[in-house]
Amino acid sequence: MIPPQQISRARLALILGGLAMFGPFSIDTVFPAFPVMASDLGVGKVAMQQTISVYLIGYAAMSLFHGPISDAIGRKKVLLAGIVLFTLASIGAALADDMTTMLVYRALQGLSAGVGLIVGRAVVRDCRQGDDAQRLMSQISMIFGIAPAIAPVIGGIILGWSDWHGIFWFLALFGLVLFALTAWGLPETHPPENRVPLHAVTLARDYGGMLATRKFRLLALLGTANFGALFLYIASAPAFVIDLLGLGEQDFVWFFAPTIGGMMLGAFVSGRAAGRMSGQRLVEWGFACCGVAAAYNIGYNFYTDAPTLPWAILPTALGAFGIALVFPIVTLLILDMYPRQRGSASSMQAFVGLVSNAAISGLLSPLVSHSGLALAVTAACFTAVGYALWRWYVSHIARYPAPSP
Repeated sequence: MIPPQQISRARLALILGGLAMFGPFSIDTVFPAFPVMASDLGVGKVAMQQTISVYLIGYAAMSLFHGPISDAIGRKKVLLAGIVLFTLASIGAALADDMTTMLVYRALQGLSAGVGLIVGRAVVRDCRQGDDAQRLMSQISMIFGIAPAIAPVIGGIILGWSDWHGIFWFLALFGLVLFALTAWGLPETHPPENRVPLHAVTLARDYGGMLATRKFRLLALLGTANFGALFLYIASAPAFVIDLLGLGEQDFVWFFAPTIGGMMLGAFVSGRAAGRMSGQRLVEWGFACCGVAAAYNIGYNFYTDAPTLPWAILPTALGAFGIALVFPIVTLLILDMYPRQRGSASSMQAFVGLVSNAAISGLLSPLVSHSGLALAVTAACFTAVGYALWRWYVSHIARYPAPSP
């Protein structure tokens, strides 16, 4: 086994960034095909939105187990098994010819897609510490950030020469490439002597202890709320791009490219700031950017009934920049709380976020995506809640520097 510290940061960033792409590729590549799929499968827009919801429900349910299993048997085995299941589920979706079958395979995609992001976070902490971990996490975020920008473009290109089934064949091919890359380039980073046996009672007790710890709750919820402001727009992308902006099915790049560009720039700044600026100060700057974006977004949509480019996209780009400053710091703070249970901590953090994202895509997005102002106000509420939780966390650690019981 290669010592984790000797694995090059570039190799880790490439592989873990690619594994983290499963999620956005599974969601965003399919967006341009929504109208065609709805017609072929004989369903409406609300039903098509459920293809995201069942995916996220599966993602959230299995996210509770990816990390603990990797704590028990090692990271690499879990990653490879997850990739195989994702590839098979993508093939099933490609062959689906009715909505029920599609929903089943979308749920299976969700059960497996989270393995790369969740286990990958644990791998980061296995291999790097301190500022090096922040730099690696930022590099992964930059690579991961490419996916939502190029995924809808790829989906549109595929629709130009094939039908929507081709999108799922592409996802299957992506899974095969990631399987080969992981099998070849990623050694096991969690040695047997550091593994924690997997028992249902112990796992339930561990998760109960995390949820009972105020620091964990505050960090998990503030990260979820902060990202929720952006995910609301991602989940509402078909309505936002096609209905509100009046663009075409192959024009999603006008929304995703600036937004993800902001996220990648934020990840770059976060990496450069490691060791030069405290994590707490970086989070404050991130929330400041999100606040400015929210205020502009509400003001712009209040005075116009027809949002247009580029003005309608500027707040999501700035908000994404701020989120990219906040999220790596929050994630590392959570992982540092549980050095022997990093997989479990990553799983629970992901579960909290995914339950929220499922509710956003399945319940909240259909209610507010008809109006630019409704989207802006709702996103601003997420940002405000996230910042309030952050200030609560800062106050709590000032009063109780030791881990909460």
